[in-house]
Amino acid sequence: MEKAYSFRFYPTPEQESLLRRTLGCVRLVYNKALHVRT
Repeated sequence: MEKAYSFRFYPTPEQESLLRRTLGCVRLVYNKALHVRT
C-alpha cells in the first residue's frame, strides 16, 4: 500500500525573496549547462 503526503509552504517575505534569487540562479546554471551540452 502506497501513501502520499502533501505539504504546503508559506514563506515569509524574506524567505520568498531568497527563494526567488536562488531559483533564478539555478535556472541560469541549468540553462547554460544545457547550452554547453548541445
